[in-house]
Amino acid sequence: MTLQELVNQAAGLYSGRKAVWFDECNDKPPAFYTYATVVKLATELTAFLQKHCDQRGKCEIGLYCYPGINLPSWILGILQVPAAYSPIDPDAPPMLSAYFMKKSNLQYILIENDKINKFQMSHVGWFYHNSSAIEHIGLTLFQISSSNADLNSRVDDVKSKYEPFNATGNSQPGYTICPDQTEVKTSEGGYMDVGQKYPLAYVLHTSGTTGIPKIVRVPHKCIVPNIQHLKSLFEITQDDMLFLASPLTFDPSVVELFIALTSGASLLMVPNTIKMMPVELSAALFRHHHVTVLQATPTLLRRFGAHIIKSTVLSANTSLRVLALGGEAFPVLNLLKTWKHKENKTSIFNLYGITEVSSWATCYKIPEEVFSADFRTDFPIPLGSPLLGTKVEVRDTNGSAVLEGEGQIFIGGEERICFLDDEITVPPGTMRETGDFVRVQNANLFFLGRKDNQIKRHGKRFNIECLQQAAEDLCQVEACAVTWYQQEKLILFVVPKDDLEKRETLKELQKRLPAHAVPDELVLIKALPLTSHVIPVAVCNRPLTPAVERSVPKGKVDISELNKIYQNHLNSRRRDSKLSDAEELWERLQYLWKSILGLLDDSSGISKDAVFLYSGGDSLKALRFYDEIEMLLGKAVPGLLEVILSRSIEEVYGHILKILFPDEDQLMNYDNVVKRKLSGNSGEEFHGKYIKLKSERDLEVASGLISFIALSRGNHFFSMNFTKSFMQPGNTVQVGVELLQQPSVLHLVAPSVMKSHEQGYEMKNRILAVTNKANETDCCSVQQIHAECSHVTTAELALCIRWKSNTRKCVDASPLVIIPAEEGVSASVYIGSHSHAMQAIDLDLGEVKWEKNLGDRIESSACVSKCGKFIVVGCYDGLVYVLQSGDGEIHWTFVTEDTVKSSAVVDPSSGLVYIGSHDQHVYALDIYKKACIWKLHCEGGAVFSSPCLSSFPHHLYVATLGGLLLAVNPVTGNKIWKSFLGKPLFSSPHCNEKFGSFPLMDRCFRLHASQV
Repeated sequence: MTLQELVNQAAGLYSGRKAVWFDECNDKPPAFYTYATVVKLATELTAFLQKHCDQRGKCEIGLYCYPGINLPSWILGILQVPAAYSPIDPDAPPMLSAYFMKKSNLQYILIENDKINKFQMSHVGWFYHNSSAIEHIGLTLFQISSSNADLNSRVDDVKSKYEPFNATGNSQPGYTICPDQTEVKTSEGGYMDVGQKYPLAYVLHTSGTTGIPKIVRVPHKCIVPNIQHLKSLFEITQDDMLFLASPLTFDPSVVELFIALTSGASLLMVPNTIKMMPVELSAALFRHHHVTVLQATPTLLRRFGAHIIKSTVLSANTSLRVLALGGEAFPVLNLLKTWKHKENKTSIFNLYGITEVSSWATCYKIPEEVFSADFRTDFPIPLGSPLLGTKVEVRDTNGSAVLEGEGQIFIGGEERICFLDDEITVPPGTMRETGDFVRVQNANLFFLGRKDNQIKRHGKRFNIECLQQAAEDLCQVEACAVTWYQQEKLILFVVPKDDLEKRETLKELQKRLPAHAVPDELVLIKALPLTSHVIPVAVCNRPLTPAVERSVPKGKVDISELNKIYQNHLNSRRRDSKLSDAEELWERLQYLWKSILGLLDDSSGISKDAVFLYSGGDSLKALRFYDEIEMLLGKAVPGLLEVILSRSIEEVYGHILKILFPDEDQLMNYDNVVKRKLSGNSGEEFHGKYIKLKSERDLEVASGLISFIALSRGNHFFSMNFTKSFMQPGNTVQVGVELLQQPSVLHLVAPSVMKSHEQGYEMKNRILAVTNKANETDCCSVQQIHAECSHVTTAELALCIRWKSNTRKCVDASPLVIIPAEEGVSASVYIGSHSHAMQAIDLDLGEVKWEKNLGDRIESSACVSKCGKFIVVGCYDGLVYVLQSGDGEIHWTFVTEDTVKSSAVVDPSSGLVYIGSHDQHVYALDIYKKACIWKLHCEGGAVFSSPCLSSFPHHLYVATLGGLLLAVNPVTGNKIWKSFLGKPLFSSPHCNEKFGSFPLMDRCFRLHASQV
């Protein structure tokens, strides 16, 4: 039997019953279709596809849409061709969608009519219309353009991007995967093939977080046993209402769809935005539509909040008969008991499975007696028994079966087989590795955690889920999550129930956990942030293995957002921990001592001779004490840990004082000693400490605009929005009127009046000038910072690290520095990295002001908009992001057709932004109107480098990896001239009035001598 045959069987029995509901949760009444209508629309679509699609061989048809009233008819119509449906997420990065379409060898794709513009912008030229739109069904059919060779380069780009993370050691007992071949070989003989014998139902892809994104082709024979067995376990009837909680790209959606439609039951769908709104979602599910069966991740359930769960979802009179939780670790029993009303009759199930053996593998029904008040709260919940046709094995590291003890789960079965990537034949009985570890006890499997959730801390290895489960078991914890912050600190985030006391909670955890599993810090939050359903994030700052793909993308805790919350928490603590003097340092040191040692309730003082290890401390607590002190001071203290471990608290205090206040006569004001302000003619000597130069700026700002100076890659200075400038004696800043961005060279110009000293030179009236060498007489090309520094010797000049910020992965971009003219507003550094994160960092303090995760790695350097309110940066996902400079929120994204490594340049006269892409185009963007003004195909390869904008003449110069240099009219986008130079141009062009110059791939520095 196939899925469509099962649906048609049910439709024959229940043709007049309501099959599908779609509720927009607004003033409109919900829409519904009967089974007869669903089948009628599906049959029309099937006939259309059979007419217009070449069905030679296996047929797979893409489906690019959001959930809606027509969705079941669309899927059923594709299946009846017969063909497999391949859901494509409209919100996914274009590069990933392109890879999926090419790798899946999709020839056809159905686009929801109101998504056509979005699709065409993301995939220009890849498909052409094969027919007119089917208006009453709401779809348009596209066919892949056979002449398009760009998709092949897309596949190569994605492969090269993910290759370094490819997992090794995928071989399993009985067969070997051969990367260069398209089948799985076995020593036993016999194959299950992807041809007519095993027709496909659907095709999905994994995200590729740890390797090249994998294609998963699922035959009807693999998924149908899942549907049939779960229907039986859940006792589904035609009176049930099921909710489509999962996105189409997540295979549990198949279970939700077809359990309902093969049983005569009803399926409820709501817009994706409603799924993120707990109050509106609970009202739709349980008040308006009386949902009886809900399949969800535990995190998605927690999203409702304890009050709604108790009062609605698991209340005494809830409509919910079945709650099936899967995709991540099952909640601890104690927490579940607090959610469930004592008179609630909902049956609760624990589901487990992996995408590579779609969809679920095991199921366990929680016995009703475990919810009684006198039942033990530490009762572990097993994974349950294998579902129909599924085989589950536990193996040790040598591949031997584990009957008692710990090991990794492998899943398979004679016909529970999916085809991964280019596999066209698979041996019957193939077992897939999961990456999940369990304990086998009395034939039951108890989930321990993922191997990639194991961390090594203080020399001991443990799974961070142990900490999460211990915290969830505490009565005052509503929900919690754990992160391994920068692989240095274990942070526990807690959503408290009532008035949770941090200190008491940590004490309780210390009783229940070994020392190496106790968190470094506990942070209270209002709600757990969840991921979107586009791309999964790494769990605990570690990459995901293939088996975890199913659980992360859809409603999992957003680890990157938690790390951002903790970073903001650290910044807040730093701001609040300013010490006024040495006496306050002594008081704060004593408090930390007592806090770490659990002595806060002890009212007696600390002896100045007290030694940390003799006062109840150990090495782990000493590390925490050390971290807290450095957090308090906001700087590193060399040698501090050794002093803590072996000396008295008085000596610890003295050691810190020597580091902070090396001059004994300067133990007065901490802030003034560490961060001295150099005023006009104070004559204060510079002793190598940090001095913040304060300018007496008196600049008039153009109305409605932010005035600023920006320093970007290549020492480009860019000043904007000043109406006039002033030159004053003392500390002044001179800024020219509004400029076109000009390449410039940074020079330190010393005046002729210099006085020789024995130790060096004393400089009077030192001037820092940025000068355009092409026109030194142009007053608009000079910005001067004039500062008076007396008694500065060359012996005292040295490079030192003021601060550093952890970007988590390598940085290929250059920082952008923006210095606002407004007094009291701090300067900011903007930088992106391969971790996908864009950071804004305070230039003076090194604090992260905000961090925004983009869709992929960032190698493009940011530029600032004309108004100063936005920064513009390209990304590997093919998008150009326009972010608000103040908080990092996305103002606009523009879709190109390939990776954007080029750095944008802004025209301050028009405000237009120019940027290149690996799609061989250069674009002119109006970020205020959110429009592309023009785009130009550059003929000669990808645009890797940044365009160069010249003021005289007003030209835009663009270099390509095909060796082509172009001069372009910035207003119209028309080519003025072009020159082929024979080698790839990786460097950005630099220009003056007469010539443009840039390095070439042949290691020569060439001067392009064409008159411009």
